[in-house]
Amino acid sequence: MSTFYVTTPIYYVNDKPHIGHAYTTILADILARFHRAMGDDTFFLTGTDEHGQKVQKAAEARHLTPQEHCDDTVKRFQELWERLGISNDDFLRTTQERHKKVVRAILQDLYDRDLIYKREYKGHYCVPCERFFTDKDLLEGGLCPDCKRPTGEICETNYFFRMGQYRDFLVEYIQTHPGFILPDFRANETLGFLKKDLEDLCISRPKSRLSWGIELPFDPDYVCYVWFDALINYISAIGYRGGEEAKFAKYWAESLHLIGKDILTTHTVYWPTMLHAMNLPMPKHIFAHGWWLTGNAKMSKSAGNVVNPMDMIGKFGVDPFRYCLTAGMVPGQDASFTEESFILRYNTDLANDLGNMLSRVVKMAFKYFQGKVPPCGTLEEIDNELLSEAEKAVPAVREAVENIKLDKGLEAAMNVVRAANRYMEKTAPWTLAKKGETERLATVLYTAAESLRIVSALLLPVMPEKMKELRLSLGFAPEEAAKADYAALASSRLVSGTPMRDTPPLFPRILAEKGDAPCCRKGEAPAKKETPAAGKQEEKAAEENANVVTVEDFFRTELKTAEVLEAKKLENSDKLLLLKIKVGEEVREIVSGIAKHYTPEEMVGRTIVIVANLKPAKIRGVVSNGMLLAAKDGDTLKLVTIDGGSFKSGIPVG
Repeated sequence: MSTFYVTTPIYYVNDKPHIGHAYTTILADILARFHRAMGDDTFFLTGTDEHGQKVQKAAEARHLTPQEHCDDTVKRFQELWERLGISNDDFLRTTQERHKKVVRAILQDLYDRDLIYKREYKGHYCVPCERFFTDKDLLEGGLCPDCKRPTGEICETNYFFRMGQYRDFLVEYIQTHPGFILPDFRANETLGFLKKDLEDLCISRPKSRLSWGIELPFDPDYVCYVWFDALINYISAIGYRGGEEAKFAKYWAESLHLIGKDILTTHTVYWPTMLHAMNLPMPKHIFAHGWWLTGNAKMSKSAGNVVNPMDMIGKFGVDPFRYCLTAGMVPGQDASFTEESFILRYNTDLANDLGNMLSRVVKMAFKYFQGKVPPCGTLEEIDNELLSEAEKAVPAVREAVENIKLDKGLEAAMNVVRAANRYMEKTAPWTLAKKGETERLATVLYTAAESLRIVSALLLPVMPEKMKELRLSLGFAPEEAAKADYAALASSRLVSGTPMRDTPPLFPRILAEKGDAPCCRKGEAPAKKETPAAGKQEEKAAEENANVVTVEDFFRTELKTAEVLEAKKLENSDKLLLLKIKVGEEVREIVSGIAKHYTPEEMVGRTIVIVANLKPAKIRGVVSNGMLLAAKDGDTLKLVTIDGGSFKSGIPVG
């Protein structure tokens, strides 16, 4: 069994999580999930950097202790990672004793070997970056070369790590180990930095100026410099000097650090020299990805163009956010983010290609094969071509994962989806159905479903919840739907006769009409201004359509109990109520013309009966996902309810 160890940077708790943090962590999560699916012994680490001057100042401003401040702000990251479905094996905080113990041991060891010494230092200090700079490092006007903010001149005595003596070693190591720093042009950037003399690294701050940090074990008047402390998390979390040396040896040999390009120097100069001084091997790979830009500008709080991941998740859902972010950046290069480009990718790849393909297959299986996986007859050349393309995507995705080119892996998977859609157009199963060629129809639908089975496994690490839904639709047992075993992909074909599930659209199309704000919720567009007549016609149509189904639809109707969580009148309508309901574990919205018979307050808490598998319809700009049942006699209307019983929501009725 192979081993894989992936890390994100530990994020500074004083920052609010933004799209850059989310991207790095999603990238690590997808890689970890892929390697687990490939059978690798995988360990995924993330966490937070909680020491330093910015934390101390922020805590003072809030009248809290630094630890109280950290305990509060760390929740931003923990809650976002939980919301994004991040599958990390550990979350390390640098304020944890297990980490501080290792940092103190390393500091003492380096000090005892004269690799840390004390001297007076005069230089320019940047508080936001918490770094010293020489005159030659500064930009015009004494600005920090990293954050472009003013620096202040400081003269004080500090402790230094003899980093400069390792310059030649590091240059040679980078030159003789291609793949150590990725992409290759980032290695060239580091080598360019190392062309000049490498100075020793200041690794302390006097407590008189900064008290919030790990105290130096050999001098209680000083605390450790935040970067020297933070970088050690990569080894402290997996057992180095913590009594788990076997665990450390196993994972460290296969380590991959994912970082943003803005912290390239700290990870490709500071960290390797520290490791070399500790007599430890280098990480296997350090991969620096690019920045997310708005237009051509880097996202920043000062520019006011930072994208909040929580906002995006709320608007478009977790899995589409994970997919579009991963597909939208070539790892290593910068990428521009706009909601327009996000919506275009969502509608093209997910709604039109993947979601529509699944809907075609499942609907026809229900219509012609009692909702079961159709029997597979004799495969023709066109069938084998599609299955072959799907099977070839498996090694292509694996290669993309191993080379950290996830955008290429997603493209390989989506190419299968596009090929499947072309296959459906060429084989025309609807025509086969009209001609009564049932055996050939079954084979075509089976072949298309089988290609989706393979695609679902390839995309499961990227969209775990949505691919689980897709696999349930194809007849997977619930306990198997969330699993992916790449070794068994070719041998675990769909079993004919397995019951399938007819579910709502996997990816409701995002509807944005001309002149709308660029951000619309899934499946809806902002309501258009309507004339009173148009509004009445739409209300009338909604009420009429609520009572009309075909015979075929009637026999496929799924009636279920639903709990009403919230209710309100739909804007500009005296007949329609908007209900938020819970159906099992799913929360959805339905629009119903019952406002003249029930107030919103009367609806909340009721257990009603709905048609759960009705095709969603847009009414007054809102996607109504289902229809409640009611009896009407003249002007009197009564709901079909299960009030007074112990029935849970989502229970079948019939």
